[in-house]
Order: sequence, then structure tokens, then C-alpha cells
Amino acid sequence: MTAFRQLALGLLKPPAQTLDNFVPGPNAEALAVARELAAGRGPQFVYLWGPPGSGRTHLLVALEGAGTGPSGERGPALCTADDVHGLDESAQARLFALMNRVRADPAARLVAAGDRPPAQLPLREDVRSRLGWGLALALQPLSEQDKADALRKQLAARGVRAAPELIPYMLSRLPRDMRTLAAAVDALDAYALQRGRALTVPLLRHWLLEQAGRMPDE
Repeated sequence: MTAFRQLALGLLKPPAQTLDNFVPGPNAEALAVARELAAGRGPQFVYLWGPPGSGRTHLLVALEGAGTGPSGERGPALCTADDVHGLDESAQARLFALMNRVRADPAARLVAAGDRPPAQLPLREDVRSRLGWGLALALQPLSEQDKADALRKQLAARGVRAAPELIPYMLSRLPRDMRTLAAAVDALDAYALQRGRALTVPLLRHWLLEQAGRMPDE
């Protein structure tokens, strides 16, 4: 990791993960299903799987606030379970019980996520089979072009023009997750406005160096 990547990780404050700022790319179906779930509709069981960076955690975090909360023995209307591939025996037992409660409540929904399809999960057979009860969607990481397009749209929504080389430079030097990249655009735009300067690569480098208070070694 270069010094610029380390600086970005320490300095940037990524925005909250919401459905509105989820960049769908190849995962438009997953976003559409998530919006249905947030509205209290959609499949009772949904399982999202994909590699790190595919957006599964973003969608689960965005959905966590959509449940109505506990109501007697009925439990929350919308439940989430992330990284199920890493659950220990105790956590698997809790998830098993939760899935049974959700199944018994037509108003309840469960969205789980892991890094592989249900049949390949290293879990108890009864847990694994229940995770395959409903809709299973494979998520794919965003391509570099998807990320670049999303950042350009973010700038356009602000009415801001940037040097053509700025976004490719950001993608080559900063952490490539969209939360960090979006936060970098927000921070750099504010920095540019304060100084009355255009969004350029030299400005980005200057901002990083100024925040660090030293000259990083690349």
C-alpha cells in the first residue's frame, strides 16, 4: 500500500451506507430487491453472495434500519445476517432459530450474506439448507469503469467539473472501495471550494500532503 492509500484510509470519513448511495453496476437486481424489502415487500428469505467489494455488506447495512424493531414475540420485521460463512457453532444455532421464527411470521424478512453460494457454505446442513430457501443472488464487484462513471455522476450532481485525469488518478492511488472514493470526492470538492481552485491531480496531492503534515514516500 502506498503512502497515499494509507493517508486516505486515515483521513477520509466515508458516508453512511444507504440504498440511495449504493452503486449498482452489475448488481441492479440486488438493489431492486433491497428496495422492495425496505418497503416491507419482496421475498421472505434473500441470500446475497459475492467476494469482498461486491456490495453485499453495503446492502445489509442499508437495510438494518428498515426493520420495525421487536414487537413482543414476533421479532423484528426485517433481519440481517452478514458474513454467514464465518459463523461459529453458537452463532449458527442462533441463526437457525432466527430463520425458523422468520419462516413462522409471514410479515418477517431475513436477508443474509456470505462469500459463496449456500450449498458451498461451511455450515451445519440444516443452516445451509435454510439459507437456500429463498432468493439467492450473486453479486459482482464494480468494474473500474463502473466506479469512474459513479464518481463522475457524483461530481455532475454537484455541478462540478474535474480535470479528466483526476478520477483515473484516484482509482490508481486511493483505496478502491466506493465508500472511500466517494468520501475523497466530497473532501476534495470542499477543499477546492475553500481555495477557489479547480479539481485537479495536483490539488488532490496537495490536500493529502497538507492533511498529513509531511511529505509521504511513494
